[in-house]
Amino acid sequence: MDSKVVRMAKKQSPWTAHLVQEDRFALDLNLASAVETKTPRGSPCPACKGVRMLCHKMSCPITTKLYAYMRLRQSIDRMNLDGSSPPGVFVGRFGYPNVFVGPMVPPVHGDTGLLDLPEAWFGKSMQEIVDFRFQLVRGMQLADVKRPEEGGRILDETRLLAMADRSVDVELRLRERPRKTFVLNDEIQPMGPSARMNDLKAGSFKLDKWIEKAYYDEDLKAADALKDIYERGTPVSKIQKALSVGAFGMKKRRRLVPTRWSITAVDSILSLDMMDRVKEFPVINEYRVYESTYLDNRFEVIMLPEGWRYEAIEAWYPGTIWNPAGEDIFMFGDWENRQGRTTYAKMGGCYYAARLAVNELLAKERRQATAIVLREAHPDYTMPVGVWQVRENVRNALRNPPLKYSCFEDVLDRLKEKFDIRLQTWLENSILLKDALKQTKIIGFF
Repeated sequence: MDSKVVRMAKKQSPWTAHLVQEDRFALDLNLASAVETKTPRGSPCPACKGVRMLCHKMSCPITTKLYAYMRLRQSIDRMNLDGSSPPGVFVGRFGYPNVFVGPMVPPVHGDTGLLDLPEAWFGKSMQEIVDFRFQLVRGMQLADVKRPEEGGRILDETRLLAMADRSVDVELRLRERPRKTFVLNDEIQPMGPSARMNDLKAGSFKLDKWIEKAYYDEDLKAADALKDIYERGTPVSKIQKALSVGAFGMKKRRRLVPTRWSITAVDSILSLDMMDRVKEFPVINEYRVYESTYLDNRFEVIMLPEGWRYEAIEAWYPGTIWNPAGEDIFMFGDWENRQGRTTYAKMGGCYYAARLAVNELLAKERRQATAIVLREAHPDYTMPVGVWQVRENVRNALRNPPLKYSCFEDVLDRLKEKFDIRLQTWLENSILLKDALKQTKIIGFF
């Protein structure tokens, strides 16, 4: 093991401290080269007020959030809140290592599992997804991520809640009425109101049996726990929640992990594990193209009959989340060869979410391939909803039978037909597409 690499990853990414057991995990989650994108100054929102559509979007993300909140406001405007948690929890990242932790509870009782189960959201409208998120009121208590055992009864209850196998009745006693701040910023994912807690009481419930088993095994490494639970059929989103509240790992290494980071950590570790197996399987014997379109995101997943390599590229049209004021299409991506990555992907969590979905299919088929995930994000994708959207879009593409071709030129013709962006632009921005085209031209000389 390269101990220097591991120490560097822990220093730069302290949330990985209880996960990094091998140098490849440290390299994969190295945040040294991560890129932050912020909305430019001069936002048109104050002048537009959701009426003139100065951002050129098809609908206003601010008013979409506002309407969802107004439908909910009267039912949560109180100091005490009770309802059935999906179950859901949230661990913040601001102020790390002292962050806010707590349950997410809607003001309704019954089976609320759908409100925090992204695996079941594919096909839902943007407004439905915002409504799901806004129904969940976040109770908050400050905790030290490095000392979860000192969080007291409320944190203990929150941790058990995160491991529940179904909806749990919860009562929250709050310090103030739940509040919602509407930020004029397209980077903010839809989140419900929040308030600090004085107390939390949960009704009786059962824990997910596989998560419970890993929780009580204090000699089991976190990465090994994730892989075992996933192979038992537990949804990725449930594993991510349990990881975030410090449910896994060796006793003295357990930590709280901010929700945003736990999502990428699970996608990364699970896909790395599958890649080890995929690289030993036979190569596919044809060119494949898989397709999916959802929330005005257009995905083309290409598989080439070559050894394992992977690339993901996103193209954002003017007026979209990450290109709000641009006049040209903004494209960026990242890739890896058989040896894997040595830096954190510039695309962030979307890169790892798509990589997991691709490896799920290849592991199931016991085949390997060079995989390329291309995404066009169009203006009707009005606000970010989370990296689950990428994972589920790619999963949806791979659930359907692929288009199969005998030569690479047919793949390029399909891309030309399905994408609005010129084929030449994709070729200029893709390492693996250019490499495949170069190989095709060389073969023509023989």
